[in-house]
Amino acid sequence: MKIALGSDHGGYKLKEIIKKYLQHKQLEFVDFGTDSLQSVDYPDFAFPVAEAVAKGEFEKGILFCGSGVGVTITANKVPGIRAVNAYDTYTAKQSRQHGDCNVLCLGGRRLSKAKATKIVATWLRTDFSGDERHLRRLKKIER
Repeated sequence: MKIALGSDHGGYKLKEIIKKYLQHKQLEFVDFGTDSLQSVDYPDFAFPVAEAVAKGEFEKGILFCGSGVGVTITANKVPGIRAVNAYDTYTAKQSRQHGDCNVLCLGGRRLSKAKATKIVATWLRTDFSGDERHLRRLKKIER
C-alpha cells in the first residue's frame, strides 16, 4: 500500500508522529509537506494529496490540519475522493466499511498521539464491505 501524506502547520507535529508509525509498520508513503511549524495554507497540501489519490498514484491519503476540518473540506472537492474527518476508531472503521473513504483527515490540535495512531491503524486495516446498499449510496454520490 502506498500512502500520500500532507499537512499544514497545525497538523505538522501529528503528521510526523504518524510517519514514524507508518515506518514502523513498513508501509510506503510520500510526504507532500509541509515540513515545519511555519504558517501555511492547508489547501496547498490537501489538494495535491487528494489529486494524487484520485489519479490512482496512491491507494490512500492521510491529511492533517489543526482540526481536520479544513483538509476534509478541501479533499472532498476533488472528484473521486471520499475524505473523512475521523475523531475515533468507530468513525474510522465506519468510513472504510460503509463509505469506502480513501482519504483520512486528522486534527493535530484535537488528537493525542495514542488516539491518532489507533485511528490510523483501524482505518488502514479496515476494508470496504462491498455491501450492495453501500455501493448504491456511493453511486448516488458519484452522480
